Amino acid sequence: MSVALDLSISRQELRLLDEEGKTLKRYNVSTARNGPGERNGSECTPRGAHLVRAKIGTGCPVNTVFKGRRPTGEIYSPALRREHPGRDWILTRILWLSGRQRGFNRLGDVDTMRRFIYIHGAPDDDEMGVPGSHGCIKMRNGDVVELFDLVTAGTPLDIRE
Repeated sequence: MSVALDLSISRQELRLLDEEGKTLKRYNVSTARNGPGERNGSECTPRGAHLVRAKIGTGCPVNTVFKGRRPTGEIYSPALRREHPGRDWILTRILWLSGRQRGFNRLGDVDTMRRFIYIHGAPDDDEMGVPGSHGCIKMRNGDVVELFDLVTAGTPLDIRE
């Protein structure tokens, strides 16, 4: 069965859809605290048609810390957070997104993939359902593991305000 993803920025909700568009799962997420936008350096969540370009983190333990899409060897904990205040925590799994609309979210200074926009896990005490990321789509670790196993590279994603 093929699936698709639909993200509502206003509802802070990601839905997994079947091939007829029926909702199979709903997830609370956290998108950019700066709101929607496509420009490089904006720290905004890009809108429009996207796809999952790559899946990173297969088999990694929950709370694996990533930097530059590579495991650091660290496992997130509150103590680690205290040691690194202000760090942008990318945990557990990464779904790296790519825009599909040339000039809007693909190529040039609006390229979602070159902006390193992901769906990724976040610390369990990060609030979901409210904007709070640096542009990515943050999820609970259990949710991102589940979603990671349900999608493939190439899965379409529509990001709407």
